[in-house]
Amino acid sequence: MNPIRWKLHWQILLTLALAALFGAFILPNTGEGFSYGFIGFCQFTGKLFMNALKMVIVPLIVASIISGVMHLGAEKGVGRMGFKTFLYYTFSGAAAVIVGLIMVNLIQPGQVEAATAAGMLGSGAETSISQGLMSKVEGRSSSDLFEIFLRMFPSNIVDAATNNGQLLGVITFSILFGAFIGKLKPEQRTTQQKFWESAQEVMLKLTDFIIRFAPIGVFGLVVPVIFETHIADLFGTLAWFFITVLLALALHFAINLALVLKFVGKVNPLTHYKEMAPVLLTAFSTASSSATLPLTMEIVEERAGVSNKTCSFTLPLGATVNMDGTALYECVVVLFIAQLYASTGQIALGIGDQLLVVVLALTTSIGVAGIPAASLVAIAVILPAVGLPVEAIGVVWLTDRILDMCRTSVNVFSDTVGAVVIAATEGELPYGKNSEE
Repeated sequence: MNPIRWKLHWQILLTLALAALFGAFILPNTGEGFSYGFIGFCQFTGKLFMNALKMVIVPLIVASIISGVMHLGAEKGVGRMGFKTFLYYTFSGAAAVIVGLIMVNLIQPGQVEAATAAGMLGSGAETSISQGLMSKVEGRSSSDLFEIFLRMFPSNIVDAATNNGQLLGVITFSILFGAFIGKLKPEQRTTQQKFWESAQEVMLKLTDFIIRFAPIGVFGLVVPVIFETHIADLFGTLAWFFITVLLALALHFAINLALVLKFVGKVNPLTHYKEMAPVLLTAFSTASSSATLPLTMEIVEERAGVSNKTCSFTLPLGATVNMDGTALYECVVVLFIAQLYASTGQIALGIGDQLLVVVLALTTSIGVAGIPAASLVAIAVILPAVGLPVEAIGVVWLTDRILDMCRTSVNVFSDTVGAVVIAATEGELPYGKNSEE
């Protein structure tokens, strides 16, 4: 008899449950030597898994985009699909930020007593954690937004490929390279197509091998987070902020994206949610869109029935520029901090300032995928633009890691929705049909 083999998402779900059990209950009740030794082992396995995933990211992105775009270049379809892709990313990101804006104004998590607000802002600005954050964001300003466009065209593509967070330049180069392969003479184009298609196939097989170890890697990543998080503090003074972000993410995840799937993609949202379970759990565990990308491409192509051509174009691009959850989070954080200052009678943001936060959150969310907590740098760009001190970032650091995992799941799920929707508008049949039935 063949042994029972659980599906990947059930393996990851069981792993998350075991990680919670170990991190919250078992390790705190063991000796200090054992617990920290076990945490060290978990950090090693988690980092090993993350490194293996990151190892394949650049070659997989390059091979996949070039392989997909070179056909589009030959078919003169790159412009049309590119326009649809960016249109979806813009509107989905704007919808997410608006949900965050509405929720933070309805719940008003920062409207507390003046003494409480002053204490939170004081500790946020003075703790060693905040000082560490300041070293990351020192010298940032709204002029850094132009750096996004400069990163699209790096002076050294090899350096951009080896630089964490510089995938935007690699993607731009790959799109251009693939597009101009489509302009070659037939015999030259055939040679290039064979090479890049075989390279993509090799990378997919390698990725599939690495993904088999996802449950072990997930356990190693999640146990230290749960063990080191102070649950009492987490649900204390920052409880309403935490709830506000989760509710806003849930609304965008369960309503906005579901409506897009139903009325634009013409597919059953529940089917898509079910089939994307492994992607969501991996994104939650790794807190990295880029690290999840290999699995995202595999699942969307195999389970959703989206063509390799569409997946290869939309998903790598989405992992870098489509950051719905991150943009929403940035908006809520800035307005939460503004509410805290308003509670002390210092700074209050008007409608104009809040709209500026919406625009900046949507803009700065571009290009921060793949790096856990990178949104803190983007927040540091927004805060001075609306007259708030950057030091206040330290207020939300306690909850950031867990919320990072949640917003990354929304980011990645939005990428999968975009792939399905764009496939449907291109005449493909996601899930074997293009109807709501």
